[in-house]
Amino acid sequence: MDPPPDNPAEEAASAASGPGPRTERRPADGNTQTPTPPGCRRYEVIIDPAYVDPDVRKVIRRLTQNGHEAYLVGGCVRDLLLGRQPKDFDVATSAHPEDVRTLFRNSRIIGRRFRLVHVLFHGGKVIEVATFRKNPNEEDTPAEAALIRSDNVFGEADEDARRRDFTINGLFYDIERSHIIDWVGGMRDIQRRVMRTVGDPETRFIEDPVRILRAIKFAGRLDLGIARPVYDAIVYCRESLKLAARPRVAEEILRLMRGGEARRSVYIAWETGVLDVLIPELAALLYDADGDDTAGARVWRQLAYIDRRHRAGDSLDDTVLWTLLLLEAMKETCEGERDRSTAVASFLDSLIERLAITRRSADGMRRIVGALPRIVGGKPGRLARSESFPMILDVAEADCLAQGLPARHIQKLRSGYRASAADEP
Repeated sequence: MDPPPDNPAEEAASAASGPGPRTERRPADGNTQTPTPPGCRRYEVIIDPAYVDPDVRKVIRRLTQNGHEAYLVGGCVRDLLLGRQPKDFDVATSAHPEDVRTLFRNSRIIGRRFRLVHVLFHGGKVIEVATFRKNPNEEDTPAEAALIRSDNVFGEADEDARRRDFTINGLFYDIERSHIIDWVGGMRDIQRRVMRTVGDPETRFIEDPVRILRAIKFAGRLDLGIARPVYDAIVYCRESLKLAARPRVAEEILRLMRGGEARRSVYIAWETGVLDVLIPELAALLYDADGDDTAGARVWRQLAYIDRRHRAGDSLDDTVLWTLLLLEAMKETCEGERDRSTAVASFLDSLIERLAITRRSADGMRRIVGALPRIVGGKPGRLARSESFPMILDVAEADCLAQGLPARHIQKLRSGYRASAADEP
């Protein structure tokens, strides 16, 4: 078995390094145009303009020129500070959705629970603009406030920062002044590379149990340590995931798999017991992963395959991700069964209910596992002309590599399929 990842509960002490957006940071002096409110720290941070979308700058400039506050917020600020290129950019503003809609004809208001504005640009680009919000449950009783029901209570910038889930996501970047605005201690945690919640971690996880999976996702994808109180709260609150909306849980599991660190993320989920709550069929295999020829060891190698494909720029279909996550458990289900597809369908019944796996993915998983012996054996037959053949090849390649078998014949089948597809009119 491959060695497990480093202990995610340990707090890393070094700052980010390596390739990526260049930033320089230091505490800002007191000569700012906007006074620093109590409890807030400002840092002068020079971010290379090449890493910030010029259309985002246009949106922020128009908002500020019309008398509104407007900042870059959330994941894009976090990624820039960690030396990573953001996938997208979010803007937070004092302007209400209707005000933003008035300023930008190329926009639309979306959402019910969380009303915000999408500003649309050429090529399908979307800049998301959200109004500052505060915790909607501040005046509720503890019982009423246990779960967030609505998120449309507008507030001030500091209230918006304090309602966010993790400190590393609570930083605001003032583009005009090149300042990071920090109400929640996020800069300290970015520099120490550690995950902390904004406020008491148990309270934040009970408010929204899906935050547990988000904590695991960020720790895995960004290679961050998890502060001990947050780690302990994940363990203590993990059963609350059973109360979360199933589609949201399913989507967060897929995000764990898509982020380029599926192996580390699943390890953290297993170590904290979260995997026992969500997918006990998989967790049971990982408790017996000693030796190379065990189902648990093959699971880790299949997850490593997903990460290698991600680093190579190859995106795997969601059906393939679900199949690889559950492949060893499904193969055990098929042992001694003549009809593999029927055995897999029976196995998936409870998981479809528990995790809201889509019918498309479930049907695809059944077909893939049923076809695996023929593909691994090099006899695809009519399968080579099916639309699902590329997905079957992805799973078959991962399965061969996890078992220590050569996969050259799988790669030849993939090349042949691509050449045939290219020749079609």
